[in-house]
Amino acid sequence: MTGPLADPLTNPHADPLADPLARERAHLTASRAALRAMRADVEALDLRDVSANWVNAEALHHQVSERIKALADLADTPLFFGRLDYLHTPGAESAEGAAGERFYIGRRHVHDGDGDPMVIDWRAPVSQPFYQASKKAPMDIGLRRRFGYTGGELTAYEDERLSDPEEAEQTSKLLQSEIERPRVGPMRDIVATIQPEQDEIVRQGIGGTICVQGAPGTGKTAVGLHRVAYLLYAHRERLARSGTLVIGPNRSFLHYIEQVLPALGELQVAQATVEDLVTRPSLGAESRGTDSADAARIKGDARLAEVLRRALRSHVTAPAEPCVVVRGSRRWRVPAYELEEIVEELLTRDIRYGAAREALPQRIAHAVLIRMEQAGEAPDDRVQDAVARNPAVKAAVKTIWPPVDPAKLVLRLLSDADFLAAHADGILDADEQKTILWAKPGRGVKSAKWSPADLVLIDEAADLIERTPSLGHVVLDEAQDLSPMQYRAVGRRCSTGSATVLGDIAQGTTPWATASWEEALTHLGKDGAAVEELTQGFRVPREVIAYASRLLPAIAPGLSEATSIREAAGDFSVRAVDPDELDAAVLAACREALGHEGSIGLIAADARVPALAEALDAAGLTHLSPGEETSAEARLTLVPATLAKGLEYDYVVLDEPAAVVDGEPDERTGLRRLYVALTRAVSGLTVVHGAPLPERL
Repeated sequence: MTGPLADPLTNPHADPLADPLARERAHLTASRAALRAMRADVEALDLRDVSANWVNAEALHHQVSERIKALADLADTPLFFGRLDYLHTPGAESAEGAAGERFYIGRRHVHDGDGDPMVIDWRAPVSQPFYQASKKAPMDIGLRRRFGYTGGELTAYEDERLSDPEEAEQTSKLLQSEIERPRVGPMRDIVATIQPEQDEIVRQGIGGTICVQGAPGTGKTAVGLHRVAYLLYAHRERLARSGTLVIGPNRSFLHYIEQVLPALGELQVAQATVEDLVTRPSLGAESRGTDSADAARIKGDARLAEVLRRALRSHVTAPAEPCVVVRGSRRWRVPAYELEEIVEELLTRDIRYGAAREALPQRIAHAVLIRMEQAGEAPDDRVQDAVARNPAVKAAVKTIWPPVDPAKLVLRLLSDADFLAAHADGILDADEQKTILWAKPGRGVKSAKWSPADLVLIDEAADLIERTPSLGHVVLDEAQDLSPMQYRAVGRRCSTGSATVLGDIAQGTTPWATASWEEALTHLGKDGAAVEELTQGFRVPREVIAYASRLLPAIAPGLSEATSIREAAGDFSVRAVDPDELDAAVLAACREALGHEGSIGLIAADARVPALAEALDAAGLTHLSPGEETSAEARLTLVPATLAKGLEYDYVVLDEPAAVVDGEPDERTGLRRLYVALTRAVSGLTVVHGAPLPERL
């Protein structure tokens, strides 16, 4: 393996193209020029008179606009990060005697004016050996070259001669430095550092759902996002029709990850929280209230789905009178018992409430047509449709199978004790029913103080009435925190598609956090999906992950302890101080952290955040809130513990662990919240406490 080379351009007498680094820089320059030419070609397209109507024209203009954005050359982002020299031509029928080929591996495909590739997309099959090849399995690779960059400038390279038995396998210094590189700003892609076990998950097919259990620092979020990018590459036309969605735990998290896919040239992936998904403005219900932990847990229980189904079906009433249809001088009578048979058949089929309601007038009309045929008439489909629209049929349908508003249905369940008791009988006990009933019922849908859990119930009811459209692929991150009813809500969005489920059981910080992935996948409607476990961390220092793992026996018994491949020892300290000096000690730790390069996170129990914000302001320490982008001038973020999940900082100062634990409704949830806070650091962690540490630490 060769290490980074000196810059030959500092020697004015050297032949620039005789030096490997100079040649690689020349290829980078030529590739950037080719990318600019590709973009210029798209910009020069004349779209006038190419479409027959304005709808298609608008769609075409949008596609071209998105293509132009996708071809943007990001100056500080390497266009390619590796090179593969094959011993033989990939895919050749006979490798014997076939000349080898060279491919530069990058974030997107770039070709020259003749259409020949200058950079190969990292998702292409020919790129896979860059991530999977090894000395034991070289995959026909003679040489794998990694490139080092400073900003957007190529400054170093490093070689592995995988097929050379004389060369020993070594750890890549460039790969290690890229993994450990300090970061400021939002999450970036890991396309240059994807590990073999990560690559196997990324490249799994679209046909099935996969669940990734990942310890802190194992890159599960990045794996999920790169899997979306890979699926869009491999199944672009299919997913363009059906759509893709990334679901995160909160807005701060979504802001943190939102630049990863655009950096890979993918601009068509929507992002949302679960609350975004289930909020239906057309129904007039918005989240303005909160639940107690017990109420939220019960409302999130999958048993509520059956309570809602019963409550909805209670609106269907047995026909008490015949339906008499008048057409011209004839009267056609469908007796009550026959109407009842039709209704029972629709109920037995267990189709959605709205679909059954739409089918009912056609069934009644069909019964009328049979009578017409028996009387010697020859009615056709137009007659059946006309009968289905007859006022008598409409009146019968309205009485038997009335329309139901899902928000009003949930409003009645949570407001009317008798209505709830009738439909929760044998499902919820009396105490559980009392817990979820509103103490002060709302007067109407718009004025009710709906909680996030209530909106999920409304979404369930809406789906019982009318099917929720399904997407082609959904990525669900931090999935361990969802309730069974939330899983059902997400599952509806990928009922005919696939999903990538990401999470860590040990980081479940809601009272209803899932106990196992098998249970979660069942609620999602994806039981039987493969569960992959990532335990090797790449960014959290060994000392930090080992310290945090002391909590695992209490919060996730049986879960494998994470390890870390980071060679940098990292900075780690635990400081006990006098409780009266806690704020001052925290400020001192923040100043120390700011002496290092990279982002700083001050994580504290939510109740401590106002006091710490005041102390930071008084000390003149500029600080941001989660979701605000860090910069060279503002690198310190004050993070409430409840918003820390999924975020990471180069250096973390953790304020008063006991307060983080005490801020949760029970000890297990509190210790899980603390585990999350302890594992946000990727270079250094300082724990400052005035109160005694939890016993496990």
